[in-house]
Amino acid sequence: MKLAVASLAFLASAQAFAPVTTNIQGTQLQMSLKDDIANLGKAALAGAVAVGVAAAPAQALTKSQINELSYLQVKGTGLANRCAEVVGEDTIKPSAGSKLVDMCIEPKAWAVEEEIGKGGKTEKKFVNSKVMTRQTYTLEGIEGTLSNSGGIVFTEQDGIDYAATTVQLPGGERVPFLFTVKDLVAKGNGDTFKPGFQMGGDFNTPSYRTGLFLDPKGRGGTTGYDMAVALPGLQSGEEGDDELFGENNKTFDVTQGRIELEVNKVNAEESEIGGVFVATQLSDTDMGSKTPKKILTKGIFYAKVQ
Repeated sequence: MKLAVASLAFLASAQAFAPVTTNIQGTQLQMSLKDDIANLGKAALAGAVAVGVAAAPAQALTKSQINELSYLQVKGTGLANRCAEVVGEDTIKPSAGSKLVDMCIEPKAWAVEEEIGKGGKTEKKFVNSKVMTRQTYTLEGIEGTLSNSGGIVFTEQDGIDYAATTVQLPGGERVPFLFTVKDLVAKGNGDTFKPGFQMGGDFNTPSYRTGLFLDPKGRGGTTGYDMAVALPGLQSGEEGDDELFGENNKTFDVTQGRIELEVNKVNAEESEIGGVFVATQLSDTDMGSKTPKKILTKGIFYAKVQ
């Protein structure tokens, strides 16, 4: 019951900015990133189905309907940032050499872990946030191999598998992160795609900035100044350098995230699957100078078995 109430609360805040209304439940993470999502993901997916995330949006279109639209019909509508709807509750058993192609992962709601003070105590809770990025945060065209030796394993290989995204907390703080599923290896709980099938795994999250990026002081990872030229006395390496070490020593941080997916629609005739997902990862470190925050993302996905 508590999960359902929290889910509806998370949804209410997300409806104000989500392109399409979808019931996605909220949750709180209080353990480590990897261990927490491993335990939380399945509960979150179960809760999502319980409060109706499986229901298709009123304006959802199938893949065949989207393919019939011209460029001008799509331009400016936001449809390019939407995942296709799947109709049906069939089953698909991947054979040897099968692939998962045209995979689309569309976030619907975001939350950021913050320390909340209450009664003289502080505790970490996920706070609902608002996406500030234009409608370019959906991952599209992802593909990879499927192996099936008693259990389906999806290995991501290619596609538009990252999107620079920024969300804003209620207090106005903005948190940038690279939404991605790079190098994902997702293991399933069965050998057949069907409603209720779940799979999940870890992925790598590259740095939000690359080595060629220069900060306002002209410092970068592979180019630019080694230190802020206006403050040479504080960066002698003898004294005072500790405070500025993180700003001067730019790093390309690769962190790890995790995603859990649950299939709730299968169209055997079109070889399509669709469902919901919950993912968690770390935010941008500003090339090593800031402590990253935990980001929780929920939404829908679509894929085609080939």
